[in-house]
Amino acid sequence: MTRQEITNNNWEEALTFVALQRDRSAYAELFNYFAPRLKAFGMKMFGNEQQALEMVQDTMLNVWKKAALFDASRGCASTWIFTIARNVRFDMLRKKQSRKDDVSADDLWLNGEYPEQEADTDASQWDTQLLMDKLAPHFTSLPPAQREVMEKVYLQEKSHQEVSDELAIPLGTVKSRIRLALDRLREALDGARN
Repeated sequence: MTRQEITNNNWEEALTFVALQRDRSAYAELFNYFAPRLKAFGMKMFGNEQQALEMVQDTMLNVWKKAALFDASRGCASTWIFTIARNVRFDMLRKKQSRKDDVSADDLWLNGEYPEQEADTDASQWDTQLLMDKLAPHFTSLPPAQREVMEKVYLQEKSHQEVSDELAIPLGTVKSRIRLALDRLREALDGARN
């Protein structure tokens, strides 16, 4: 595989070049594509640009260091990178918690106790993200077609119609796969609690 073989938006290939050849230009492509998306994700999670940027830096540093651990058979590059971001966010929250004596609402939410649904959309998105964090470990047990749709809708934040167009499948199929995947994830969560 040569550097010229990286096709447009093939992040799996770019990660391979970073892992095997420490290719800085492949890493720059990854950084330029994912950094703005990770920043937006961080802003939703922290509501603070400084913390969001810290999360981006830590995440992309881990991508550089751990590129050899990426396994394309277990998922796409974007899912792997956003999983690293989620773990970095947890680490940041743990550090924040250890630096202060007061307990914040954010710290309590990580125990699995979710606040009541609020009308505020940011709180709703935060609740959704926390729930997705609990579900993420169970994503690998989903059939590939369901997992792909779930990742596009919930991790890449694409609309059902965008996923339908991108995958060239009917909108009803997208919705069915989401419903089936949610049923499986609900069963997995119920099993994990028992």
